[in-house]
Amino acid sequence: MVALYLLLGLVAGVFSGIIGIGGGILIIPALTYFFHQSQHKAQGTSLGALLAPIGLLAFLAYHRAGNVDVKAALLIAAGFLVGGYFGGIWAQHLSDLVLRRVFGFVLLAVAADMLLRSN
Repeated sequence: MVALYLLLGLVAGVFSGIIGIGGGILIIPALTYFFHQSQHKAQGTSLGALLAPIGLLAFLAYHRAGNVDVKAALLIAAGFLVGGYFGGIWAQHLSDLVLRRVFGFVLLAVAADMLLRSN
């Protein structure tokens, strides 16, 4: 099991470094489908895995290439901190089914937008 968790982290890390995705799109579905975790547990586990310094090395690579707006990143992080706190509290009051459906809907909406947008 340890090797499979490490492999999942490696795959998510590669995708995160290449296109900036990982937790929501890769780790959570993998934890629910392959590791049979509930939606709540998968989301909590993903958040735990993504705490700093997970993205630090990818961030440094982008920063060295001049592809980071540090001020924007810090402001987003501050909002994320507060939003994550309240979102985590609210999520505990939703059923696993509702949480999974909301998660799936958000993924579909983002995918549809990315596939159908002309610019």
